[in-house]
Amino acid sequence: MDIDLPFPHKRIVVVGATGCGKSTMAKRLGLEYIELDALYWKPNWVIPNDEEFRTKVEAATQAPDWVLAGNYGVTRDIVWSRAEAVIWLDYPFFLVLGRLLRRTWVRWQTKELLWGTNTEPLWVHFKLWSKDSLINWLFQTYWRRKRTYLKFFARPEYAHLKVFRFKTPWQMEAWFEALKA
Repeated sequence: MDIDLPFPHKRIVVVGATGCGKSTMAKRLGLEYIELDALYWKPNWVIPNDEEFRTKVEAATQAPDWVLAGNYGVTRDIVWSRAEAVIWLDYPFFLVLGRLLRRTWVRWQTKELLWGTNTEPLWVHFKLWSKDSLINWLFQTYWRRKRTYLKFFARPEYAHLKVFRFKTPWQMEAWFEALKA
């Protein structure tokens, strides 16, 4: 992995499986933070139409400096075309699953407000057959994303992106510490 120091990128996307730590990593970079989930979810877990969501993302990524956490395919063309770098948290499945379970439990227990008025509905996530379950979503998307990200990074329209792929949190931490040094 090539690391450019000092880190020259000012428009960064953090991607990875649900629950892997995208938001946590993005916030640490010290740039204006954009969370795609916050732009996406309306109160009571209402889903916006694509045009409304794309308009919000378009506006949010106008700034010269930002770090964005999220993977929504419907906005990839906007976000990735404006980004300079992608940080891919490509962590092992069981590590991600453990983080997702822990995060879901803590959010439910503390009744943490998510994106306005939403709170984590614990029981929904344990309905593994349900499309509303984040555990189900992880199983559906984890391996597919590994394949598709590599294909996206090879596309000519994304050739400008500097990709930083981390296969363990320890690898990412070592890189992050080198940035601060």
